[in-house]
Amino acid sequence: MTEQIVTPPTPIETALRGLCPRCGAPGLFTNFLSFADRCRGCDLDYRAFNVGDGAAAFLILIVGALVSLLAILVELKWSPPLVVHLLLWLPLTLLLTIGLLRIAKGLLLALEYKNAAREGRIVRPD
Repeated sequence: MTEQIVTPPTPIETALRGLCPRCGAPGLFTNFLSFADRCRGCDLDYRAFNVGDGAAAFLILIVGALVSLLAILVELKWSPPLVVHLLLWLPLTLLLTIGLLRIAKGLLLALEYKNAAREGRIVRPD
């Protein structure tokens, strides 16, 4: 009997496609933003990982910087009324942050798995 070697997906593949970081089986998420409890393929316990609010914090900073830069450029080039800024930047900020949140959460979980990062462990140098 031959043993099948499973190549784990890259963290980017895991995040974009919602794959298990260990075996590559689909089903990382149960809905848009909630992780499943376990992998259906290899039984990896996703509850052991602590993604927390890191994904949201990163996205708020990145999207906030990008939208601020774009708003400043639009203001300097065309000087539109305030209502135009509100109609442009509020929806864009919400769409980018919420739209990218699933990918960011998947990426953080995949990186936590790949680097064997766990909460509360300190590795002492030899």
